[in-house]
Amino acid sequence: MSSTERLYSVLIRRNAEAEDEIPADRRHTIAPNGLRLVLANALQSSGDQVVNASTVLPWLFAVLGVPPALTGVLVPIREAGSMLPQAFLTPLVLRVRYRKWVFIAGALVQAGAVAVMAGTAALGEGLAAGLMIVAALAIFALGRCLCSISSKDVQGRTVPKGERGQINGVATTAAGLVAITLGLVIRLLGGSDIAAEQLFWLLALGVVLWLAVAAVYVGIREPVNEQSASAKSTTNESASEHKNSFVRMATLLRRDKPFRDFVTVRSLLLVSSLSPPFIVTLSVQAGASSLTGLGGFIIASGLAALIGGRLFGRFADRSSKKLMSIGAGVASAVIIVTVGLAALPAVSADSWWGNILFVVSYFAVTLMHTGVRVGRKTYVVDMAQGDQRTVYVAVSNSAMGLILLVTGGLSSLLALVHIAWPLLFLAAMGIIGVVAGARLPEVSRG
Repeated sequence: MSSTERLYSVLIRRNAEAEDEIPADRRHTIAPNGLRLVLANALQSSGDQVVNASTVLPWLFAVLGVPPALTGVLVPIREAGSMLPQAFLTPLVLRVRYRKWVFIAGALVQAGAVAVMAGTAALGEGLAAGLMIVAALAIFALGRCLCSISSKDVQGRTVPKGERGQINGVATTAAGLVAITLGLVIRLLGGSDIAAEQLFWLLALGVVLWLAVAAVYVGIREPVNEQSASAKSTTNESASEHKNSFVRMATLLRRDKPFRDFVTVRSLLLVSSLSPPFIVTLSVQAGASSLTGLGGFIIASGLAALIGGRLFGRFADRSSKKLMSIGAGVASAVIIVTVGLAALPAVSADSWWGNILFVVSYFAVTLMHTGVRVGRKTYVVDMAQGDQRTVYVAVSNSAMGLILLVTGGLSSLLALVHIAWPLLFLAAMGIIGVVAGARLPEVSRG
């Protein structure tokens, strides 16, 4: 057994039955491809921490003197911008024989966008700097869109069922280690007194990470298009009968019930992704903010990734649908308990108890989001084959872009009344998602 095979077997619990179904001439590529996917995903997740629209970029805006109103568009542009274009871009992606090149193009686009942000951090200030960074973030989201469409298809072609969730999990764990290290360094550099020059070097690191992602992906040995007859039917129907991307998306959602059910459940599981910023705001309003700060939140999210990556990766290979439901259910429960405890007088001041409550709550919800994310990624890869998988990923993400904008808008309106209301609204969605998720068919190894 080669060193590559040994290392892959140490990191990933292999599914011999699924590997036996792969043609003999391709089995020797499973381990090297799997290790490259682990490394590329870890580098990508680390890059996401460096260009985090919820922590790093708002901090940069404050340092550069960007008007606060512009800060509110960062997360919507980052998230919805990487999802909405996917239905439009799918017909172009389907024409590419080897999807890894689509991913590489997306990684290079993101590297270029982060380079613009770094340059702005070094030279810009005020409104002009804010607008430049927002524009670069929109381009960054487009590059991430290309990576999102292609990455799951590449993983589905190169790694068998029963191993895909573990690859996502190991990569998430590695990125968690990077995030913890980054958070500790930031706290040592001054916590809340970080200067624009230090943020420039942080973003410059992001450029290096995205270039490394592209370089690692070049070495993946992707098989020729494995498009199945059913996938061809879906793709041809979408291309010939419906030229309008929104019509094509609506048609697939209407006719494909299992896929529609997955998108519905995924929409209800936004609780773990949208609630962390509101938990931070709730802690600030309560006055319990001495343990917060850029470094503190990055450390918390890094710990969640470190603990959850390995654990949830194996869970996802056994039952990705159960992982999604459990993650959303626990996150909803944590939010409800946090809102209730935050109303107590003991938490209304800058107290040790208050700090512990909000830090633990933020960590717990972020940990559950790690599980939900690993679960849904594994589920959509396992539920389809060939080009149908590409279509599923693109359409579900485009639909989620629209749903994210609507849900985010409703949450923002509720926040005008009190910051607790959007948290309770998201928790209620999560509880409904748990019930709906139990009805999804099982597509994992079991």
